[in-house]
Formats: sequence, structure tokens, C-alpha cells
Amino acid sequence: MSYVLVTGGAGFIGSHIVDRLINRGEEVVILDNLSSPAGDYYKQLVENKKVKFIKGDIRDAETVLEACRDVREIFHFAADPRVDASAADPVKNFMINTLGTLNILEASRKTDVNKIIFASSGGTLYGEADILPTPETAPLKPVSCYGASKASCEMYCSAYAQTYGLNIISCRFANIFGPRSTHGVIYDFYHKLINKPDELKILGDGQQKKSYLYIDDCIDAVFYLKEQNIKGFDFFNIGSEEWITVREIADIIVDMLGLKNVRYVFTGGRGGWAGDIPKMLLDIGKIKRLGWQPKITIAEGIRRFIKYLHG
Repeated sequence: MSYVLVTGGAGFIGSHIVDRLINRGEEVVILDNLSSPAGDYYKQLVENKKVKFIKGDIRDAETVLEACRDVREIFHFAADPRVDASAADPVKNFMINTLGTLNILEASRKTDVNKIIFASSGGTLYGEADILPTPETAPLKPVSCYGASKASCEMYCSAYAQTYGLNIISCRFANIFGPRSTHGVIYDFYHKLINKPDELKILGDGQQKKSYLYIDDCIDAVFYLKEQNIKGFDFFNIGSEEWITVREIADIIVDMLGLKNVRYVFTGGRGGWAGDIPKMLLDIGKIKRLGWQPKITIAEGIRRFIKYLHG
């Protein structure tokens, strides 16, 4: 029997990947250290024997090697996703993201894994890009330690594909949001407004303008790429062709919650935190040429997510 391994399968995007695999009748193994699970959802899957669960850390090479036994494909979505935290502890971020990915690559070549789909990053990889929308051909100029870790992961993916014949697809995501997400501006604004409905603290000047993608479109794109006959190492921007300011996001959420006269308090500055990219819009022409494009607008995605959070 061969399995599909999902690292970070108890997390936000990873759990949706697991759902799609189960619906397709795949035998799934989750490797997760449960440092940031998307609730207790994974427990239901384990109890119902729909997945095999391994509690372990991708920083441990032996654990990763054992998890890769009898695995033909890997969705590598385990990571430390916190851009701001990577500034406070860059070594920890490196160990989880870069060393963890290197362990996955090493185990893959030793166990003859056929394909790896890697969760990379769009905005943090390109930094403050000179070209907007930013194509995959733009230089990698990360301004955060998180972005640097994802860039280094891609370099190792490229090297392992060339040296050992691995097939690896890197998904350079825009800001992904939706059910089971436990961080990000939309999640943050909702909970701030629930706790203090007359005032909203907004990091930066509120004019940060970025691209976001709803989780359903994200998963569709990942599986669309998986089905393509891609050999060696290749990479794709995955996002929407829209972008929206932080203030506009706040306005949509305030309206959704039926609040009036909410006072916005801005902390000031172009970015909200160390390593924040004030302007980010990905050029998704490359994946569109393969036949995929997003279906859900940013505003509609925000409305769906707020309805989910509001119960």
C-alpha cells in the first residue's frame, strides 16, 4: 500500500489538503507536531480511522524518514508561518522551515517519493518588488527571515530535483484565508471587533494593499498543479488578480457585523510589523496558462469567512 503524506496536516491549509485527499479515496498520513493545529478537527479523522496520524517534528530527521516509508507523494505544508515572529527568533524559523524541508527532501530521495508539493510564499519571497503584479521571474529579495527561509527551501528543492531526480512543485501563495485559519488580518480584525466593537486597532497606516485568496480556490489550485505532468522543479504564483487595502478589509468586516461609528486607530508606518510588505500583488499568468483561475472574489471570501467565524 502506498500513502500520501501531508506534513502540517492538522494545520490550516494542510487540513483542507487532507480533506480533499480523503474525498478522493487516498490513504493519508499526517505528520504534525500540533504546535498550531486548526482546532481538534484532526482528532475526528484519527478516531474515524480516515488517516494515520504521526505526532512528530519535521526538525527530527529520523521521524521524517519513518513517516516517508511507503509514501509516493508529499504535500509539505508544515512550517513556522509567522513572519513577525521570525524577526524575534530567526534561528528557530530557519530550523523549522529550512532544516525541516531539507529533512523532507533527504527522506524523499531515500524512500523514492515520486512527487512533492511544497508550500512556499509569494509576497515574502519577492520582498518589495519593483514590478506589480509580480511574476515568477522577479528576483527573490526577501525582507523578512521567514521569506529568507522559504527562498532557501526553494533553492534546496531545485538542487534536489536536479541532483536526485525528484519532482517538486513550489506553490508561491498569496495571503490564504478562510475556515480553520487562526491568524491573519481578517481573523485578527474580527476578534478585535467582537471584543471591542467601538474601536479597531490597525497596524500600520491602513493603506497596505495586498492580494488574498480564499481557501477553496487555494486547494483547487494546488490539486490542479498536482495533476499536471511537471517534471523536475517548478514554481507557480497562486493568488487572485485583485488586491485590497487593510482599511477596506476593516470596512467590510465592520459592515458584516452591523457595527456603527467604529473608530480606527492606526499605529502608523507603511508596514504593520518588521518584515511586512506594504504592497503585494502576484502575477498568476503562469498557472492561468495551464488552465486554472480563481473563482471567489476577495470580498466574497471575506464574507464567507466572517460568517464561519460568527457561527
